[in-house]
Amino acid sequence: MSEYLEMAYAVAGKRFCLLTGTGFSKELTKNAAPSWKGLLEQVCDDHIRDPKFKGAILPSSSSALLQLEEAAQVLAIELKKSGNSLHQAVGERISRLKLDCSLPETKSFFEKKSFRIVTTNYDKLAEDLAGEGVLSVCPGRPIPRSDSRVKVLHVHGSIDAPDRMVVTSDDYFRFMEKDTYFSRKLSTLIHENTVVILGYSLGDTNLKAILNDYVGFVRSHKVSNSLFFVSRKKVAQEIIDYYYDCYGIRVIQNTDVEEFFSALNSKLPPAESRYKRMLENYKAVFVDGRPFKNERLKKEESFFEIIASLGAMGAHLDHEDTVKALAQVISQKTKLSQATGAWDQYHHLAKWLVYLGSLLNLRGTLAEEPFLDAVKFSTDKMSKKLTYGSSWDAYKVWTAGWSRISADNRSLIAQHIRSNGPSADALEIVNRG
Repeated sequence: MSEYLEMAYAVAGKRFCLLTGTGFSKELTKNAAPSWKGLLEQVCDDHIRDPKFKGAILPSSSSALLQLEEAAQVLAIELKKSGNSLHQAVGERISRLKLDCSLPETKSFFEKKSFRIVTTNYDKLAEDLAGEGVLSVCPGRPIPRSDSRVKVLHVHGSIDAPDRMVVTSDDYFRFMEKDTYFSRKLSTLIHENTVVILGYSLGDTNLKAILNDYVGFVRSHKVSNSLFFVSRKKVAQEIIDYYYDCYGIRVIQNTDVEEFFSALNSKLPPAESRYKRMLENYKAVFVDGRPFKNERLKKEESFFEIIASLGAMGAHLDHEDTVKALAQVISQKTKLSQATGAWDQYHHLAKWLVYLGSLLNLRGTLAEEPFLDAVKFSTDKMSKKLTYGSSWDAYKVWTAGWSRISADNRSLIAQHIRSNGPSADALEIVNRG
């Protein structure tokens, strides 16, 4: 749940952005919203009524010769012959979608909180869900200059201006090549906010284009990279590792939209009440160089608040001063765990180490040695069985959290444990790969 606390602080600081795709609209309409291929098939059924034509450009098998945007281009040409417009046809279909959801946690967040949405969807369902205090921005319509609680940026256009929607391959080419307000605004929102990706598959072409632009910016600027991908299904570890290494994305799996907002909403009250104090603590430690007080670090949530404060201040986790301060925090926590009867600290330390291992590749940094020392202490003090002097809770944390740690950190930890007299329980975990 530490990731949710990090997001909650971003909401409290008004630095939170959703990146939504088709799957999000499906959730809001009880699956009535069509897939991109399904939408083109519907237009074919409405206007072409030739199964051979539809089968040629949108075959049911996986042997399609055309990408979907290319199929859309062919369909646009065919519709034009009869005086029809693909963009208008798509707009008409999408405008029929109605909000139909029993998602109270999602609705509560949309109606009460301030945030931004970047979407490749054409529909206005997010605006309907947010209700009052929402502005919608899309190509072809005047850009609102007033402030708003929620702003929705339709980067591929919306049904408000169907002719400007990005539908065909020609549209995509112009969108990718042209430096517009929308492409610049998209970059700004993603670079300056904690971003949660909802309703996409990790292989989605639109998502990859956005992420490639993002990662190029991150490599040339000192910014915080806080991206989360929420998947309804389980994601293979190899895929999780790939997206972390390439884009810095952390995957939250087996979680639908309502479950996500329920977990996020539960973390909002403490984050909102402590936000200002957290920023003061950030300045004292990461700017003025003062250590945290031991009493503060005894609390489980303190490390997650530290990480959240870094994101709120736009700090980069790879910065040497940041890494040095995090190493000091881990060393302090390890000492607190060594005190007599510090059972709760064993549990906290394991959680902190798993979380840090999911955030930052530690090999070759100032934090590598204190991190590995803390890992060795933590795994030595855990036990699969209820054993006096060892922590079963810490074992559960390491077992559940191992897959969340980055691939390079898992390799680093495994090598260190195998080389330093490991326990059987620790070996069982690291041998998973």
